[in-house]
Amino acid sequence: MASATNDTVWSAQDTTPGAVEAALRRLLIERHQENDGYVPARVLNLICIVEREWSGEIANRLRRVGRYAASRTIVCAVSDGRRSIDAVASVAARATPNDGEHVLTHETVILDIGPVHLDRLETIVDPLIIPDLTTVVWAPHAHWQAVEALRRMTQCVLLDSTDDPDVAGALRRAQRLLADRYVVDLAWLRTTPWRERIATVFDPPHRRRRLSEIRALRIHNAPESGAAALLLCGWLAARLHWPAGALERDGHGRSIGTLGHVDVRLESVRLDVPGLMGVTVQFANGAQIALDRGPGGLHATSTAPDGEAREWTLLGASRGEGGILGEGMRQSLLRDPTYREALDAAEAMLT
Repeated sequence: MASATNDTVWSAQDTTPGAVEAALRRLLIERHQENDGYVPARVLNLICIVEREWSGEIANRLRRVGRYAASRTIVCAVSDGRRSIDAVASVAARATPNDGEHVLTHETVILDIGPVHLDRLETIVDPLIIPDLTTVVWAPHAHWQAVEALRRMTQCVLLDSTDDPDVAGALRRAQRLLADRYVVDLAWLRTTPWRERIATVFDPPHRRRRLSEIRALRIHNAPESGAAALLLCGWLAARLHWPAGALERDGHGRSIGTLGHVDVRLESVRLDVPGLMGVTVQFANGAQIALDRGPGGLHATSTAPDGEAREWTLLGASRGEGGILGEGMRQSLLRDPTYREALDAAEAMLT
């Protein structure tokens, strides 16, 4: 579904996976015969299971991933009552190669299927993936049955814990998936600029010593981004070895508790996009450091015990919501051990 300047398309109704695979091979041959500068991308498979009526929104998100687009994207669009498989396959390129140049092509397969196909989705999708590449499954509309059906053929699950209003359930699901596959959580990726900037603030040796003096943590997040706030809190707790503790919700968008000597408050605030609005760390002597979302980056304020404040801006703090999915695709080829640590610590706070 990457945006393209030209493509070659095949479609069929009431077809089979074998027919689709054969059509893809023919399309690739046609592209090469058209211009031998077309070279198939061979990095990543993406299997995306979506509700048919919402597939346009997902297509728009996939178009924005840019250079992180999967080599082959297989979209399984689920419609109630459907029992046959319709398919559209395409081989797309972003440009026409000049003499001596190479242009990557990306393949997209859209399968119109029904709920009856989900339990045997592996047999449908298996002929269509490119062998020997990392295969990622993404179910933005919570088709977890299909994710489980593809367990043996996928190495990575892409998910967004903010999509589930049951934050504890979302975090536990991520833990279960981590048992046999790598997990890329977009809620975790939304905390990346905050984690990077917090680490930067405390990188100077004279500030690093103050990490043991933290006595309060305040995180403001969009109402739907409680998972991101918990994961950031879990990251700090895991990295700084704070004692285990529990957070309790007060029914007004706040989670309050203590982790050892640290008072923790997570609070939802109005925000136009998912993610975090601000993080404040307070020390034993009353001093504090606050990071808040602002134009051009994060706005930082360091306040001394006597109330004297110093302000500065940390530039380039966020890729924006449009870049989150692309970053998720990139991260599916990497391994971030800190996510599991943060996830375990965050889940324990809700137990």
